[in-house]
Amino acid sequence: MDEDLPNIKRWIVFYPVYINSKKTLAEGRRISTSKACENPTCVEIADSCNFLRLPCAVEIDKAYPRDFMQRGRVRVLLKKEDGALYNPAISSRKQLMVKVAEMVPRHHGRTKKQEPSTTSTATTGPSKSGKSGRKKK
Repeated sequence: MDEDLPNIKRWIVFYPVYINSKKTLAEGRRISTSKACENPTCVEIADSCNFLRLPCAVEIDKAYPRDFMQRGRVRVLLKKEDGALYNPAISSRKQLMVKVAEMVPRHHGRTKKQEPSTTSTATTGPSKSGKSGRKKK
């Protein structure tokens, strides 16, 4: 976004588990379940940060320390080098987490995924399950 961004290692780290409503506080969730969203991904978080006009970088190869199966994290920059905020509405990590958690359920990838599944079940009809034929005695 900006032509002269500071060192990425100084940016704040944002793991998807921080806003996952399926996780407990002990597993790493940082906001309340009422404000959290269900199973966010790094791409959805990065898209939300871009929408909020915040510089961000996705690191797919990184893992969450408490659960190494959770892959990926997002680095986000809230303040410029002079201390001014990139987005005046977001001044802290907690506000960033709440804003992103509000935006992820409305992400275009989630809404598009849900549409075909509802139309495919309506057109196909009920499927048979179980074996057909005579039972053995």
